[in-house]
Amino acid sequence: MAEKKSEMTSKYRAQLRSQAQSLNPVVMVGHEGITEGVIAALDAALTDHELVKVRFQDFKEMVRDLSVQLANKTGSALVSTTGFTAVFYRKNPEKK
Repeated sequence: MAEKKSEMTSKYRAQLRSQAQSLNPVVMVGHEGITEGVIAALDAALTDHELVKVRFQDFKEMVRDLSVQLANKTGSALVSTTGFTAVFYRKNPEKK
């Protein structure tokens, strides 16, 4: 289905949001903000899982802006932000 973030339909985005509800956050953004370590961790998680939940423990007033930056730096699509959590998706072409 939608391989590029610009091609993601609202229906597909809703399916991904639904799948993400049962996920636990695997990447945390702490008091240092978006560091190279956070970017690398999200990049690795996206490669392994495709759909990843990120929890913001700090910078809570900037969740949306920082999430957009993370999506750009990892080449992923920002599926949604809810509260202090963001969901990212990036298709792994090697996975079936």
